[in-house]
Amino acid sequence: MSSPQPPRPAKLVIGLFMKERAFFEPVAEELAGKFGPIDMMSRWLPFDYTSYYEPETGSPLFRRVMSFSDLIKQSFLPDIKLMTNGIELKYSEDSRRRVNIDPGYMLLERFVLATGKNFTHRIYIGRQIYADLTLIYTKGAFQKLPWTYPDYADKKMLACLEVVRKRYIHDLKVKSEK
Repeated sequence: MSSPQPPRPAKLVIGLFMKERAFFEPVAEELAGKFGPIDMMSRWLPFDYTSYYEPETGSPLFRRVMSFSDLIKQSFLPDIKLMTNGIELKYSEDSRRRVNIDPGYMLLERFVLATGKNFTHRIYIGRQIYADLTLIYTKGAFQKLPWTYPDYADKKMLACLEVVRKRYIHDLKVKSEK
């Protein structure tokens, strides 16, 4: 029989993409106001993997990824997704998003994104939100899965997520020393 174990705290990771880079600063400030200090921010990454979002957001699109100093409970992910949906609406114009915000979390063994869309590999986590197992960490590196979004499988993104993972390992060590 397995014994229930408390879940490990997670590292909050948020990816944003947008056409107009000017939205990044106010959105990042709003996210920091809700989730605490930002401890890592990627450089601008091109987002040219799909044209799916172009009718809504325009093009070219650019992505940034950030992580936050405060670790979160994994169970908070649905609430975080709903908060980021609200921020997307705030910056929308004529029912079109001008910024897309993808919250997720990092654990030692996986990277998970939140979504409002169900699919075969997504697990319902409450409040009409699903967890998308996006990457697994094994053999010393992140491994993509058959359904991993191409931008999250990109070498630059994986390098960014490696930095986040190292920060997460440090955060866990500091937390255990307290």
